[in-house]
Amino acid sequence: MSTVGAAPAGAGSAGPAGAGANTDSAGPGSAGPTGAVWCDRCGEPAGDGSHAACRAARELEPPRFCPRCRRRMKVQVVPTGWTATCVQHGELRG
Repeated sequence: MSTVGAAPAGAGSAGPAGAGANTDSAGPGSAGPTGAVWCDRCGEPAGDGSHAACRAARELEPPRFCPRCRRRMKVQVVPTGWTATCVQHGELRG
């Protein structure tokens, strides 16, 4: 049976609200436990450049791109928080 396009183990909710471009402890640009290698604000590789503007913007904004697969996420903002949903990896909340 083929596993192409299958979600990795542990897919689903992740990270605290206000997390930066890469929420893994391994640091920007490295594939940590969740495999985050993409900036969740601009969608570019997390290891390319400093992404300082992205980290600053993420203090106030929800993520726009999935940090694991670079897909554009469906984002809903409500007065009590936000949800961002990737069709491949599920929902993030903040």
